[in-house]
Amino acid sequence: MAKLVENKVAIVTGAARGIGREHALSLARHGAKVVVNDLGGERDGTGGDASPAQQVVDEIVALGGEAIANGDNVADWDGAKRMIDTAIDTFGDLHAVVNNAGILRDRMLANMTEAEWDAVINVHLKGTFAPARHAAAYWRERSKAGDEVSGRIINTTSVSGIYGNIGQSNYGAAKAGIASFTQITAMELARYGVTVNAVAPVALTRMTEDLGPAPETDEEREARAPKWIAPIVTWLCSDEAAGVTGRVFEASGQFLAVAEGWMRGPSTDAVEDPEALGPVVESLLATARGRSNMNGRPVT
Repeated sequence: MAKLVENKVAIVTGAARGIGREHALSLARHGAKVVVNDLGGERDGTGGDASPAQQVVDEIVALGGEAIANGDNVADWDGAKRMIDTAIDTFGDLHAVVNNAGILRDRMLANMTEAEWDAVINVHLKGTFAPARHAAAYWRERSKAGDEVSGRIINTTSVSGIYGNIGQSNYGAAKAGIASFTQITAMELARYGVTVNAVAPVALTRMTEDLGPAPETDEEREARAPKWIAPIVTWLCSDEAAGVTGRVFEASGQFLAVAEGWMRGPSTDAVEDPEALGPVVESLLATARGRSNMNGRPVT
Protein backbone atom coordinates (compact mmCIF):
# COMPACT_ATOMS: atom_id res chain seq x y z
CA MET A 1 0.00 0.00 0.00
CA ALA A 2 1.48 3.38 -1.04
CA LYS A 3 2.39 5.81 1.70
CA LEU A 4 0.87 9.29 1.82
CA VAL A 5 3.90 11.11 0.42
CA GLU A 6 5.72 8.17 -1.18
CA ASN A 7 8.82 9.34 -3.11
CA LYS A 8 8.03 13.02 -2.57
CA VAL A 9 10.99 15.30 -1.88
CA ALA A 10 10.41 17.75 0.96
CA ILE A 11 12.42 20.50 2.61
CA VAL A 12 11.66 21.31 6.25
CA THR A 13 13.29 24.43 7.67
CA GLY A 14 14.06 24.66 11.37
CA ALA A 15 13.82 20.86 11.41
CA ALA A 16 16.38 19.96 14.07
CA ARG A 17 14.15 20.33 17.09
CA GLY A 18 10.56 20.68 18.27
CA ILE A 19 7.82 21.04 15.67
CA GLY A 20 10.19 20.99 12.69
CA ARG A 21 11.75 17.72 13.81
CA GLU A 22 8.28 16.17 14.06
CA HIS A 23 7.48 17.39 10.54
CA ALA A 24 10.65 15.84 9.14
CA LEU A 25 10.12 12.50 10.90
CA SER A 26 6.45 12.31 9.92
CA LEU A 27 7.18 13.06 6.27
CA ALA A 28 9.90 10.42 6.26
CA ARG A 29 7.64 7.81 7.88
CA HIS A 30 5.10 8.45 5.13
CA GLY A 31 7.62 7.96 2.35
CA ALA A 32 9.20 11.36 1.66
CA LYS A 33 12.87 12.09 1.12
CA VAL A 34 13.70 14.99 3.42
CA VAL A 35 16.14 17.89 3.46
CA VAL A 36 16.55 18.69 7.15
CA ASN A 37 17.43 22.38 7.29
CA ASP A 38 18.59 24.03 10.51
CA LEU A 39 21.28 26.46 11.58
CA GLY A 40 21.29 24.92 15.04
CA GLY A 41 21.12 28.30 16.75
CA GLU A 42 19.68 29.35 20.08
CA ARG A 43 16.06 30.39 20.56
CA ASP A 44 16.95 34.02 19.81
CA GLY A 45 18.77 33.05 16.61
CA THR A 46 22.32 33.41 17.89
CA GLY A 47 24.99 30.74 17.50
CA GLY A 48 25.00 27.66 15.31
CA ASP A 49 25.49 23.91 15.51
CA ALA A 50 25.24 21.42 12.65
CA SER A 51 24.84 18.36 14.88
CA PRO A 52 21.09 18.66 15.75
CA ALA A 53 20.09 18.57 12.07
CA GLN A 54 22.39 15.61 11.45
CA GLN A 55 20.82 13.79 14.41
CA VAL A 56 17.40 14.08 12.75
CA VAL A 57 18.90 12.79 9.51
CA ASP A 58 20.30 9.83 11.43
CA GLU A 59 16.87 9.16 12.95
CA ILE A 60 15.29 9.15 9.50
CA VAL A 61 17.94 6.82 8.10
CA ALA A 62 17.42 4.51 11.08
CA LEU A 63 13.73 4.37 10.11
CA GLY A 64 14.74 3.23 6.64
CA GLY A 65 14.22 6.63 5.03
CA GLU A 66 16.39 9.06 3.06
CA ALA A 67 17.47 12.46 4.30
CA ILE A 68 20.25 15.02 4.10
CA ALA A 69 21.18 17.84 6.46
CA ASN A 70 21.40 21.46 5.31
CA GLY A 71 22.69 24.34 7.40
CA ASP A 72 21.80 27.32 5.22
CA ASN A 73 20.23 30.44 6.68
CA VAL A 74 16.59 30.66 5.51
CA ALA A 75 16.76 34.45 5.49
CA ASP A 76 19.83 34.53 3.24
CA TRP A 77 18.89 34.87 -0.44
CA ASP A 78 21.72 32.71 -1.76
CA GLY A 79 21.42 30.28 1.13
CA ALA A 80 17.74 29.72 0.40
CA LYS A 81 18.60 29.02 -3.24
CA ARG A 82 21.26 26.53 -2.18
CA MET A 83 18.69 24.78 -0.02
CA ILE A 84 16.36 24.31 -2.98
CA ASP A 85 19.27 23.19 -5.16
CA THR A 86 20.37 20.70 -2.48
CA ALA A 87 16.99 18.95 -2.65
CA ILE A 88 17.00 18.81 -6.45
CA ASP A 89 20.66 17.80 -6.80
CA THR A 90 20.42 15.13 -4.09
CA PHE A 91 17.00 13.62 -4.77
CA GLY A 92 16.25 14.71 -8.34
CA ASP A 93 13.19 16.86 -7.71
CA LEU A 94 11.30 18.98 -5.20
CA HIS A 95 7.66 18.58 -4.19
CA ALA A 96 7.20 20.41 -0.88
CA VAL A 97 8.70 23.21 1.20
CA VAL A 98 7.69 23.42 4.85
CA ASN A 99 8.71 26.84 6.18
CA ASN A 100 9.04 26.29 9.91
CA ALA A 101 12.24 28.07 11.04
CA GLY A 102 11.79 30.82 13.60
CA ILE A 103 13.20 32.70 16.57
CA LEU A 104 11.81 34.72 19.46
CA ARG A 105 12.89 38.08 20.87
CA ASP A 106 9.84 39.10 22.86
CA ARG A 107 9.62 42.59 24.30
CA MET A 108 6.94 45.17 25.03
CA LEU A 109 6.81 47.77 22.26
CA ALA A 110 8.14 50.69 24.34
CA ASN A 111 11.24 48.65 25.20
CA MET A 112 11.82 46.81 21.92
CA THR A 113 15.07 47.55 20.12
CA GLU A 114 15.52 47.93 16.39
CA ALA A 115 17.71 44.81 16.38
CA GLU A 116 15.01 42.75 18.11
CA TRP A 117 12.45 43.87 15.55
CA ASP A 118 14.70 43.33 12.53
CA ALA A 119 15.95 39.89 13.59
CA VAL A 120 12.46 38.43 14.09
CA ILE A 121 11.02 39.95 10.91
CA ASN A 122 14.05 38.75 8.96
CA VAL A 123 13.97 35.11 10.09
CA HIS A 124 10.22 34.64 10.01
CA LEU A 125 9.04 36.78 7.10
CA LYS A 126 12.06 36.84 4.79
CA GLY A 127 12.88 33.30 5.90
CA THR A 128 9.49 32.22 4.57
CA PHE A 129 9.69 34.32 1.42
CA ALA A 130 13.17 33.31 0.25
CA PRO A 131 12.79 29.48 0.16
CA ALA A 132 9.24 29.82 -1.21
CA ARG A 133 10.37 32.18 -3.95
CA HIS A 134 13.18 29.92 -5.18
CA ALA A 135 10.92 26.86 -5.04
CA ALA A 136 8.20 28.74 -6.94
CA ALA A 137 10.68 29.68 -9.69
CA TYR A 138 11.68 26.03 -10.04
CA TRP A 139 8.08 24.85 -10.30
CA ARG A 140 7.19 27.64 -12.74
CA GLU A 141 10.00 26.60 -15.07
CA ARG A 142 8.91 22.97 -14.82
CA SER A 143 5.33 23.96 -15.65
CA LYS A 144 6.40 26.11 -18.60
CA ALA A 145 8.41 23.18 -19.91
CA GLY A 146 5.23 21.14 -20.03
CA ASP A 147 5.90 18.98 -16.97
CA GLU A 148 3.09 18.10 -14.59
CA VAL A 149 3.77 19.91 -11.32
CA SER A 150 2.33 19.13 -7.90
CA GLY A 151 4.12 21.55 -5.59
CA ARG A 152 3.34 22.28 -1.96
CA ILE A 153 4.32 25.19 0.28
CA ILE A 154 3.29 24.99 3.93
CA ASN A 155 4.10 28.07 5.98
CA THR A 156 4.07 28.50 9.75
CA THR A 157 1.98 31.33 11.13
CA SER A 158 0.81 31.69 14.75
CA VAL A 159 -2.19 32.52 16.86
CA SER A 160 -0.04 35.45 18.00
CA GLY A 161 -0.19 36.77 14.45
CA ILE A 162 -3.79 36.01 13.53
CA TYR A 163 -5.31 36.85 16.94
CA GLY A 164 -2.62 38.89 18.73
CA ASN A 165 -0.53 38.49 21.87
CA ILE A 166 0.97 41.03 24.26
CA GLY A 167 4.75 41.36 24.09
CA GLN A 168 5.06 39.92 20.59
CA SER A 169 4.55 42.84 18.22
CA ASN A 170 7.58 41.77 16.16
CA TYR A 171 6.75 38.05 16.12
CA GLY A 172 3.01 38.62 15.68
CA ALA A 173 3.52 41.10 12.85
CA ALA A 174 5.77 38.61 11.05
CA LYS A 175 3.30 35.78 11.55
CA ALA A 176 0.36 37.90 10.36
CA GLY A 177 2.46 38.76 7.31
CA ILE A 178 3.03 35.06 6.69
CA ALA A 179 -0.73 34.41 6.78
CA SER A 180 -1.28 37.15 4.19
CA PHE A 181 1.71 35.93 2.15
CA THR A 182 0.10 32.49 2.12
CA GLN A 183 -3.17 33.77 0.68
CA ILE A 184 -1.54 35.89 -2.01
CA THR A 185 0.98 33.31 -3.18
CA ALA A 186 -1.75 30.66 -3.27
CA MET A 187 -3.52 32.80 -5.88
CA GLU A 188 -0.31 33.41 -7.85
CA LEU A 189 0.97 29.84 -7.95
CA ALA A 190 -2.28 27.97 -8.66
CA ARG A 191 -1.62 28.21 -12.42
CA TYR A 192 1.57 26.17 -11.98
CA GLY A 193 -0.01 23.35 -9.95
CA VAL A 194 1.28 24.62 -6.61
CA THR A 195 -0.77 24.94 -3.42
CA VAL A 196 0.17 27.22 -0.51
CA ASN A 197 -1.24 26.82 2.98
CA ALA A 198 -0.24 27.75 6.52
CA VAL A 199 -0.45 26.15 9.93
CA ALA A 200 -0.74 27.96 13.27
CA PRO A 201 0.60 25.48 15.83
CA VAL A 202 0.04 25.38 19.57
CA ALA A 203 2.73 23.24 21.19
CA LEU A 204 5.23 23.17 24.03
CA THR A 205 8.72 23.49 22.58
CA ARG A 206 12.00 25.23 23.32
CA MET A 207 10.47 28.33 21.71
CA THR A 208 7.38 28.39 23.93
CA GLU A 209 8.39 26.69 27.17
CA ASP A 210 8.35 29.89 29.23
CA LEU A 211 5.32 31.51 27.58
CA GLY A 212 2.42 31.05 29.97
CA PRO A 213 1.98 28.42 32.70
CA ALA A 214 3.74 25.10 32.24
CA PRO A 215 1.57 21.99 31.87
CA GLU A 216 1.11 20.29 35.22
CA THR A 217 -0.15 16.83 34.27
CA ASP A 218 0.90 14.14 31.82
CA GLU A 219 -2.37 14.71 29.97
CA GLU A 220 -1.63 18.42 29.58
CA ARG A 221 1.92 17.72 28.41
CA GLU A 222 0.61 15.21 25.87
CA ALA A 223 -1.91 17.71 24.52
CA ARG A 224 0.88 20.25 23.96
CA ALA A 225 3.37 17.84 22.40
CA PRO A 226 4.74 19.07 19.03
CA LYS A 227 3.87 15.75 17.36
CA TRP A 228 0.25 16.91 16.94
CA ILE A 229 1.20 19.52 14.34
CA ALA A 230 2.90 17.12 11.92
CA PRO A 231 -0.20 15.20 10.69
CA ILE A 232 -1.87 18.20 8.99
CA VAL A 233 1.47 19.30 7.51
CA THR A 234 2.16 15.82 6.15
CA TRP A 235 -1.33 15.63 4.67
CA LEU A 236 -1.02 19.07 3.07
CA CYS A 237 2.15 17.82 1.35
CA SER A 238 0.26 14.93 -0.22
CA ASP A 239 -1.65 14.57 -3.48
CA GLU A 240 -4.85 14.28 -1.45
CA ALA A 241 -4.51 17.98 -0.61
CA ALA A 242 -4.39 19.15 -4.23
CA GLY A 243 -7.68 21.04 -3.89
CA VAL A 244 -6.76 22.88 -0.67
CA THR A 245 -4.93 26.19 -0.97
CA GLY A 246 -4.79 29.63 0.63
CA ARG A 247 -5.95 28.27 3.99
CA VAL A 248 -4.70 28.67 7.56
CA PHE A 249 -5.13 25.69 9.87
CA GLU A 250 -4.78 25.80 13.65
CA ALA A 251 -3.35 22.60 15.08
CA SER A 252 -2.69 21.28 18.58
CA GLY A 253 -3.22 18.17 20.68
CA GLN A 254 -6.68 19.43 21.49
CA PHE A 255 -8.13 20.42 18.12
CA LEU A 256 -7.66 20.96 14.40
CA ALA A 257 -9.43 24.03 13.03
CA VAL A 258 -9.62 26.27 10.00
CA ALA A 259 -8.97 29.91 10.86
CA GLU A 260 -11.36 32.30 9.16
CA GLY A 261 -9.66 35.40 7.81
CA TRP A 262 -10.57 39.06 7.56
CA MET A 263 -14.04 39.59 6.12
CA ARG A 264 -16.07 42.75 5.62
CA GLY A 265 -18.50 43.19 8.49
CA PRO A 266 -21.27 45.75 8.98
CA SER A 267 -21.09 48.68 6.54
CA THR A 268 -22.86 51.90 5.66
CA ASP A 269 -22.75 54.64 3.06
CA ALA A 270 -19.61 56.77 2.86
CA VAL A 271 -19.46 59.69 5.31
CA GLU A 272 -17.79 62.94 4.24
CA ASP A 273 -17.95 64.87 7.53
CA PRO A 274 -15.69 63.47 10.30
CA GLU A 275 -17.83 65.23 12.92
CA ALA A 276 -20.75 63.03 11.90
CA LEU A 277 -18.83 59.78 12.34
CA GLY A 278 -19.33 59.23 16.09
CA PRO A 279 -22.81 57.67 16.01
CA VAL A 280 -22.10 55.96 12.67
CA VAL A 281 -19.04 54.12 14.02
CA GLU A 282 -20.88 53.31 17.25
CA SER A 283 -23.68 51.71 15.23
CA LEU A 284 -21.22 49.69 13.10
CA LEU A 285 -19.33 48.40 16.13
CA ALA A 286 -22.53 47.45 17.92
CA THR A 287 -23.27 44.79 15.31
CA ALA A 288 -19.69 43.81 14.37
CA ARG A 289 -17.96 40.71 15.68
CA GLY A 290 -15.60 41.49 18.54
CA ARG A 291 -11.85 40.97 18.57
CA SER A 292 -10.54 37.50 19.31
CA ASN A 293 -8.33 36.37 22.17
CA MET A 294 -5.42 33.96 21.80
CA ASN A 295 -7.88 31.05 21.76
CA GLY A 296 -9.65 32.47 18.72
CA ARG A 297 -12.72 33.32 20.77
CA PRO A 298 -14.38 36.77 21.10
CA VAL A 299 -12.91 39.00 23.80
CA THR A 300 -15.50 39.45 26.54
